[in-house]
Amino acid sequence: MIILYKTDERVGVLYPAPKCALSLEEIALKDAPEGAVTKITEGSELPDMDFIEAWESDDKLTKVTINLSKAKVITKDRLRRERTLFLKEQDILFMRAQESGADTSAIVAEKNRLRDITKDADSCKTTDELKALKVKADNPKK
Repeated sequence: MIILYKTDERVGVLYPAPKCALSLEEIALKDAPEGAVTKITEGSELPDMDFIEAWESDDKLTKVTINLSKAKVITKDRLRRERTLFLKEQDILFMRAQESGADTSAIVAEKNRLRDITKDADSCKTTDELKALKVKADNPKK
């Protein structure tokens, strides 16, 4: 069993400690944000935890859903974090190529692809599509 809560800002979940001496109701009173609506549930009907920051619900926590627009923002942030190391690697390859007079067009294309990767989230229609988006290393040969 878990405790769902809803405030004006978000929907969240509390997981009681396995051997807690408090009842679920006592935990909800103690740990849920002040003024939050709470509901004790099995949790099997909850949406994808990867998008918990995009969860929404009615005031009675009847059903928790994912706001796709917010999920897209979460995905874009994830992709930005994932691409950081790849961009740094491409920067090094670019500098080495320039120093040696080698062709940089493949490196520039890869850097542009990495910069534009977040745009892929805009066309996604489901959270499964968003989760499937990954930064793949299409590194040009050194």
